[in-house]
Amino acid sequence: MIRLVVVDDHPIVRGGLRDTFADIEDIVVVGEAGDGAEGIERAKLLAADVVLMDLRMPGMDGVAATAALRKSAPSARVLILTTFDSESDVLPAIEAGAIGYLLKDALPDELMRAVRAAARGESVLAPSVTQHLMGQVRRPRVGTLTDREKEVLQLVANGSSNREAATALFIGEASIKTHLQHIYDKLGVRDRASAVAEGYRRRLLT
Repeated sequence: MIRLVVVDDHPIVRGGLRDTFADIEDIVVVGEAGDGAEGIERAKLLAADVVLMDLRMPGMDGVAATAALRKSAPSARVLILTTFDSESDVLPAIEAGAIGYLLKDALPDELMRAVRAAARGESVLAPSVTQHLMGQVRRPRVGTLTDREKEVLQLVANGSSNREAATALFIGEASIKTHLQHIYDKLGVRDRASAVAEGYRRRLLT
């Protein structure tokens, strides 16, 4: 029997999910909660196998609750169930430790399969979520800049021209241009200003 805890700040949603699983022989809703903090307590107290977790809730949100559960109750598998599928929602949830991510328009059979898969330790992702993750994998990641490229970017951020940067690093101006092109490609930008802005956003610059 899969022990399920439902965490959502809308009582109607919780009630609908409870009804969805009411007649399922191998899944039982053992508890529910209206926010992340309460969800953590319920999951631990009731020895949940799977936690259906909403993302945006008052107080502790779903991402913070997922991260906390990974530490305090690692045997409880968190399956995100939300209406939001933007990259800014998906990636933090997966990084926090969610084993799956579904949208609330999922069909009941799909949801049941996802809960069973999560209980087995298998990942389940909505198609749009898979697209976001694939895009993230293909995109150059933080830390792909070499030490030399970081030095060049820092000099550019400090206002140095290509010639000044070349002099400071004892290399040719053509090498600076090559490094800058590599930096643009890795950061996904097209010019110096955007590279500096992205460098600060990714905390590559001081």
